Amino acid sequence: MRHIVFQDPDVNETYDATRSLSNLWESIRVPIIAPILRIAVYVCIAMSAMLFIERVYMAIVITCVKFFGKKRYTKYQLDSIKEDLEKNKNYPTVLIQIPMYNEKEVYKLSIGAVCGLSWPSDRLIVQVLDDSTNEALRAMVELECRKWMENGVNIKYETRNNRNGYKAGALRDGLKKHYVEDCEFVVIFDADFQPEEDFLWRTIPYLLENPELGLVQARWKFVNADECLMTRLQQMSLDYHFSVEQEVGSSTCSFFGFNGTAGVWRIQAINDAGGWKDRTTVEDMDLAVRAGLKGWKFLFVGDLEVKNELPSTFKAYRYQQHRWSCGPANLFRKMFKEIIICERVSLWKKWHVIYAFFLVRKIIAHWVTFFFYCVIIPATILVPEVHLPRPLAIYLPACITILNAATTIRSLHLLVFWILFENVMSLHRSKAAIIGLLEANRVNEWIVTEKLGNTMKQKFSAKAARRPRSHIRERQGPFLSSDLDMLEQSYPTKDDDADELMKTVGFIVCLIEYYVHRCQECSICFSSVLHNCTASPVL
Repeated sequence: MRHIVFQDPDVNETYDATRSLSNLWESIRVPIIAPILRIAVYVCIAMSAMLFIERVYMAIVITCVKFFGKKRYTKYQLDSIKEDLEKNKNYPTVLIQIPMYNEKEVYKLSIGAVCGLSWPSDRLIVQVLDDSTNEALRAMVELECRKWMENGVNIKYETRNNRNGYKAGALRDGLKKHYVEDCEFVVIFDADFQPEEDFLWRTIPYLLENPELGLVQARWKFVNADECLMTRLQQMSLDYHFSVEQEVGSSTCSFFGFNGTAGVWRIQAINDAGGWKDRTTVEDMDLAVRAGLKGWKFLFVGDLEVKNELPSTFKAYRYQQHRWSCGPANLFRKMFKEIIICERVSLWKKWHVIYAFFLVRKIIAHWVTFFFYCVIIPATILVPEVHLPRPLAIYLPACITILNAATTIRSLHLLVFWILFENVMSLHRSKAAIIGLLEANRVNEWIVTEKLGNTMKQKFSAKAARRPRSHIRERQGPFLSSDLDMLEQSYPTKDDDADELMKTVGFIVCLIEYYVHRCQECSICFSSVLHNCTASPVL
């Protein structure tokens, strides 16, 4: 007996549509997409190799400086210079500029720290450059300045009717004041920076001993690095910048980018370079490049730290990263020809500025992270005709990541989170770099980074007091108690590190349990540990 099978017409139509799409994709993939993707792979491999070579080069230099030589700033005889100053009373006049814009939470911290610096009062001028638009806040800042003036501090409160040039405009106008004519050096502190009392004694002598020195840059120390996971990840990136990039630039060719604050400039170097310019959003880097092309040398003092605050909200961090990525790319576009035709610096320094400082670190580093790791490598999975060598897809990125993270040992257990965070931010940075190169919209967008000061510290302390850090043991259950005991025995004198490591282990174990067993108990445990890890002040 013959069996008649009836097929659903909808199934046939779906099958035909799927087969048609598959044939269409194959007809486009082989002749069009595969060649384009193959070229993109070669370009990204070349950029990745450039970034890898640059990272290895800096690692070799910093290793040689640390183990086989002395850091450049240790060659100066500071003690003899201090004794000579105290004996002859021949102190140079120093100007300290504090630019601010609606800095309600931190203005007292910076003004108080600067007014407490150790230096003869008749040779020190503090200049508060207030561009605030809040009249009530202006009155508060002016009142704070008057209070210090009554205590004998030579402090000047300066305001403007406009914000032309933003920070660069305020600094430029501040240097035009008549009382600045006798000043030899100028120190710049952003509103959230709090220098130690001996800051001037640890920077000015370098400039006095070497007349070719135009800038002395100190390192940043982050007071809120342990505030949340995002600030810990920021610290990992910035620690590499200061420990490696700035130190290598100072040691090899006496050039690096001015960080915009916590630095001492020779006023003659600023004037020789053409003063502050507001053509980009990175006026600090602009001035440093122009001064470097004039032959001035820079010095980075790595053991001198100045306390400051990291952006603790994603919105503030995103705006900051847009400015830090767009500005250098735009400055590279504007100064490329000027760097090429400059005759006052060596070819090696030109190569360092164009290739290492601008191209690799400010542009390629962002593009490789996004286009290669986030776009090209996943796309090769859909196009089997394009072969991606495993060493280039795995080992090069791994080496670059390890070299970047090695400067912050205490946060190595956050390496996976840091990689994910950097990949997410790479889209924003790559877009900003393209905007800077093309001078598109938002190229001159300037949004002041929000600072929270003591307000966030008070909120944070209250939150930490309400949620004891020992809850992780209670939330892990018996399946992890023995591991926690073993970890505590391994770290008998490092409670913070042990607690951090225990939280990380607990998070990973619960994550595995959740996806493998899919049980209700593990789901509750996972949610508890995730909340504890992301909200804890330690992580």
